[in-house]
Amino acid sequence: QPQLVESGGALVQSGGSLRLSCAAVGFTLDYYVIGWFRQAPGKEREGVSCISDRGDYTNYADSVTGRFTISRDNAKDTVYLQMNSLKPEDTAVYYCNANILGNDYWGQGTQVTVSS
Repeated sequence: QPQLVESGGALVQSGGSLRLSCAAVGFTLDYYVIGWFRQAPGKEREGVSCISDRGDYTNYADSVTGRFTISRDNAKDTVYLQMNSLKPEDTAVYYCNANILGNDYWGQGTQVTVSS
């Protein structure tokens, strides 16, 4: 059973930086587009960024463009989300996602809290 494990969430002050990691367990990430999503309290889950299987294509939500950078290291079966210039509105649980043969797999999430 494929699993995704997120890590790197923390409490950080406004303007700070964090790097989130999404590690694959039980399968290799090499062949899949990986997405980062987030869900703030009382809000729907929203897409933040995604990266193609070889890392040559990335996409970002308007709200994070210029501040967040997604990358991947297929040798380590890990995808990263570098988050800079964090704002209180970035506070959320962050999840990574892989769609494998039509099935969505999610990690357990990692909490990011940005204090003002």
